Amino acid sequence: MENLLTPELEALRYIRYEAQDRIGYITLNRPDKRNALNADVVTELKQAFDYAENDESVKVIVLRAAGDVFCAGADLAYIQDLQGFGYTDNLEDSTHLMQLFHQIYTLKKVVIGQVQGHALAGGCGLAAICDLTFAVPEAKFGYTEVKIGFLPAIVSVFLLRKIGEARTKQLLLSGDVVSAQTALDMGLITFLAPKEELASTVHAYAQRLCRENSAQSMEVTKEMLARVPELPLEEGLRYAAQRNAEARGSEDCRKGIAAFLNKEKIGW
Repeated sequence: MENLLTPELEALRYIRYEAQDRIGYITLNRPDKRNALNADVVTELKQAFDYAENDESVKVIVLRAAGDVFCAGADLAYIQDLQGFGYTDNLEDSTHLMQLFHQIYTLKKVVIGQVQGHALAGGCGLAAICDLTFAVPEAKFGYTEVKIGFLPAIVSVFLLRKIGEARTKQLLLSGDVVSAQTALDMGLITFLAPKEELASTVHAYAQRLCRENSAQSMEVTKEMLARVPELPLEEGLRYAAQRNAEARGSEDCRKGIAAFLNKEKIGW
């Protein structure tokens, strides 16, 4: 591996982090529990994403999982513990997960989901919050919270932006589990890849982003796409024009345009 981990990352119990070929790999590592989420897993994911964002050897991040299931949602023991929580404790816990989703959504680096198995409830939220998501055809996706009297509350904020109101209602109100092809057709995920080719396909795609794209341009584009939907039309256009003008004066833009005009291959 290209980097030495901090003692904090080496001490992680449920998450693995490694960097290779300018790609930071964050791996859910509870295969015996179907990579289910609890407060500790969320904490470790936040730590890993924070490290990856600041890892200078990394340009693109891949979120993946060990075992046959990507993430089955909340851990059963954790759900049982929640029964004893009051409102204040529940709000603190819910905010903890909200912070993770917001962190991934606004991270400076592109995050690619590598979904090798079923992604349900909170696990489906993790898959959907990634900027780009590759999945195997056999994977199932769904938000089953309404079937146990719960709410898919946090993910709804992001799904409304990503796939629109009609499809968000279809998924969240029904609680149905859908195929990977249906998830692709809805825009919930981005690509399908055969199981035996998933890892190599994701690696090749991430490598292409590293090789062909400016890190600064990807960062600002991601920031812009997160910001624009909340702005009124005229304000959004003014914001876009400002970012356009700022980009033209950047070192990366000057470097890229010079290479284009000189018909030179640029190396990012």
